[in-house]
Amino acid sequence: MKSTTDLNMVNAYIPGRADLAPATGAMIERRDALLGPAYRLMYEHPLHIVRGEGVWLIDPQGRRYLDVYNNVTSLGHCHPAVTEAICTQVRTLATNTRYLHDTILELAERLLASVPETRLAHLMLTCTGSEANDLAYRIAKVRTGGTGVIVTDTAYHGITDAVSKFSPSLGTTVDLGAHVRLVPAPRLYHAAGEDLGERFTRDVEAAIADLRRHGIQPAALIVDTLFTSDGILPEPAGFMRGAVDAIKRAGGLFIADEVQPGFGRTGEHMWGFQRHGVMPDIVTLGKPMGNGQPIAGLLATADALEEFGRHSRYFNTFAGNTVSCAAALAVLKTIEQEGLVPHAARIGDVLRDGIADLASRHEGIGDVRGAGLFVGVELVSDRGTRTPDRWLTSQVVNRMRDKGVLLSACAMGHNVLKIRPPLVLTADQAGMVIEALDAALTEARSAMPA
Repeated sequence: MKSTTDLNMVNAYIPGRADLAPATGAMIERRDALLGPAYRLMYEHPLHIVRGEGVWLIDPQGRRYLDVYNNVTSLGHCHPAVTEAICTQVRTLATNTRYLHDTILELAERLLASVPETRLAHLMLTCTGSEANDLAYRIAKVRTGGTGVIVTDTAYHGITDAVSKFSPSLGTTVDLGAHVRLVPAPRLYHAAGEDLGERFTRDVEAAIADLRRHGIQPAALIVDTLFTSDGILPEPAGFMRGAVDAIKRAGGLFIADEVQPGFGRTGEHMWGFQRHGVMPDIVTLGKPMGNGQPIAGLLATADALEEFGRHSRYFNTFAGNTVSCAAALAVLKTIEQEGLVPHAARIGDVLRDGIADLASRHEGIGDVRGAGLFVGVELVSDRGTRTPDRWLTSQVVNRMRDKGVLLSACAMGHNVLKIRPPLVLTADQAGMVIEALDAALTEARSAMPA
């Protein structure tokens, strides 16, 4: 088991700490024997899931769990439009980008049309968000001649060898690269009246200067545009502009990691960077793109890609295959046809306002923030000092699981509830989340050690 610096430890199964049903224990033993020691299970009492349906995950006994954690299936589990697109395409043709086919071209046209105010000109496809960020970094190195990367202090950008070196949330057992500089995430709740934009700009400028002092040319500033692993930090809109200008002045690229914030989740635009009014050189896409079908990629300006494309042959056997492209097209069409971007705004307001109302009864709620259907709830042991309460967070996450609501936690203090439901969540289902959180906080307070 990793050290307790691992961020998911507030939401992890730890052998020997829980009484398990014999069948569950046997399945875990079999899993460990077959898959080895590196995999993790969620929750003190792990779940056995056999079916998904919309916002629900269902266990072998038919118990339904409201899934407000997993944004991989951003349209909900087994969405009929996506499953039909996959089945139709796989019955017709499943092949790669070495052959001409229309689906990838329509997908590229639709994605690029979603950002008309930018200079983004090309789509490149991968299978995962980690691969997308790895490819973006390769492109940035070729374009700039540098290797330096600037990221926030609890960022997560992927698991490839190159990208894990600038994913500090993986914990102290995964070494950062000598070419990587961390800057404090823009935590408004802890800013003490500072101008967050000015502070973030100064920090990025200082990181650029330190890279250069060590003979390292900056290649990129890469940020998850909702700062998801850092604790879900959406405000104030526009605070990223100075930092983006700084990296471009230094000859580096700005990479907007939209793997988690993208595809309408903020309830304002399709992409998180749009709320800040910044112009990325590369936008990376991932998890929600195929609603569970593995497909990811990046959008890039012609300038960013020109030299890389001239000198580097790119081919990825499964990336851009016809089946995955059909799934991604179905996702884009569904978001548009069902009006899911404004829907995310409306239901997100219901969710945030309802949780904020709980703060009058629960001193442990320090801050409630978010954009659209991405909500962070910061739990503290003292509102005056804003001290992170990791114990309470673990209690709440696991008690909500027992009540049939699935979520997780993030941030440096391991104390921010991470709520990112499928975009199809209803107001009634948002009410279920609020009710379960109210009960879980009440029970946790009663169980608090003396």
